[in-house]
Amino acid sequence: MSEQIAHTQPVLAVRNLSKIYQDSALEVAVLQGIDLDINPGERVAIVGASGAGKSSLLQIMAGLDKPTEGEVWLAGKCFSAMGERPRGFWRNKHLGFVYQAHHLLPEFSALTNVAMPLLIRREPRAQAEQKAAELLAAVGLANRATHRPGELSGGERQRVAIARALVTRPSVVLADEPTGNLDTKTSDAVFALLMELNEQTGAAVVLVTHDMNLAGRMERTLTIADGRIE
Repeated sequence: MSEQIAHTQPVLAVRNLSKIYQDSALEVAVLQGIDLDINPGERVAIVGASGAGKSSLLQIMAGLDKPTEGEVWLAGKCFSAMGERPRGFWRNKHLGFVYQAHHLLPEFSALTNVAMPLLIRREPRAQAEQKAAELLAAVGLANRATHRPGELSGGERQRVAIARALVTRPSVVLADEPTGNLDTKTSDAVFALLMELNEQTGAAVVLVTHDMNLAGRMERTLTIADGRIE
């Protein structure tokens, strides 16, 4: 398959995925035989009780953890079988990740934080910062570009994190409780922004959340229980 993602093919696919954690003599099966397709531009919520395996699934789909068994396919390639360097390159090219705690670099401005994925792939700084400035404007933070994370509110920091996830024009964005630390009003605003950018960029969005109100506004909701998708 070419690097161009066919519209008839899932942008992200999980096949027979299992994850077992070893704790001394105890084995804990967090995920068991999961199959999942995410289509281009799709909006999918993943819900379930704490400890059900939601975040573990998202981490594996993002290539930040390895499955015990099974495969993850991203943009037509077996992502989980790649070595660390090619996996990092493919993740940078096709995938954006939004953390609950935003994980911005505190010593850098909002502009540099957003530009960082482009700088990592060695785009010229001026070009990277231009793209970052456009994304900051899109999330309503053009006037905060020079501010560091410590000078921003929680909602502003999360909007910077969303801009950073989208600056590479990824095929899919994975978001792990991106509104979990926000008040209801700010949570709704951040969620609405994520959906608006989904429409504008065409990136699929996979959202792990405890908020059933937000999950109900996605196109599809999947429930994980006992390591399996119900």
